[in-house]
Amino acid sequence: MTTYNHRRTTDSYPTRGTTEAMMPRRDPVVWSTPDTPGPLGRAGLLDFERTGFTTVDTLLGPDEVALYRAELDRLVRDPAIRSDERAVVEPTSHDIRSVFEVHRISEVFASLVRDERVVGAARQILGSDVYVHQSRINVKPGFGASGFYWHSDFETWHAEDGLPRMRAVSVSIALTDNHATNGSLMIIPGSHRTFLSCAGETPRDNYKKSLRMQEAGTPSNEAITALSEPNGIRLITGRSGSATWFDCNCMHGSGDNITPYPRSNVFLVFNSVENTAAEPFAAPARRPAFVGARDFTPVR
Repeated sequence: MTTYNHRRTTDSYPTRGTTEAMMPRRDPVVWSTPDTPGPLGRAGLLDFERTGFTTVDTLLGPDEVALYRAELDRLVRDPAIRSDERAVVEPTSHDIRSVFEVHRISEVFASLVRDERVVGAARQILGSDVYVHQSRINVKPGFGASGFYWHSDFETWHAEDGLPRMRAVSVSIALTDNHATNGSLMIIPGSHRTFLSCAGETPRDNYKKSLRMQEAGTPSNEAITALSEPNGIRLITGRSGSATWFDCNCMHGSGDNITPYPRSNVFLVFNSVENTAAEPFAAPARRPAFVGARDFTPVR
């Protein structure tokens, strides 16, 4: 087994070895106190601590949804974006699946990142200033858009981007209605407290394949069964403008969308400035900066 960790610090979450294994989380979930002021409030923080995620029924109003949805549609239609390496297409239909680094491509999405309802909640959870580790729009057009298999984002960000600790948080903001039928997000409540160390080495340039269909860093059926036994699986639905904050180590995924109804979300990842990425812990090289940022400038 080849070792790729070039850091001088101890690897607290070894992964991509010869066998799959589970270990307890070694980091806090909420890095501030429950009474820390912020957009989520005490109830939201306690919910996040307990389950690993919390939902906001109305983060954006109808006019804001229309603005961001129009910008998403513009990016997806732009031939220059489609030919950019930051655009990921479906393996069969060749429709755009995701566009990465949207906060750098688009001032409209950059303004969303700076919105205090968004970045303020990230600071509230992580207890520090934050920077954007990753941003993207996920597009699931109707009739065949493929899903995202079960995974923990932290396992990938640790192995392939070099994030040392579980001090990152994601928010998925719905720009279309997220139904039970159109490939909505599924999360295993409580899974954020267990790190699943996955088996198998990381191929070179794995991101080129994993952004379309992840294989390295995916759990076994037995692991998913064990993680879901205590609390089941939660399907996250909501109207456009709703949002879900979830911990970096939540086990989550989504199914295919075979309905006529598209599902489009903007997805933002905030990482603590005290948890900046270094060398990968279990990959031969860093992923590109548009997937895992190397600019640690705090969001202001």
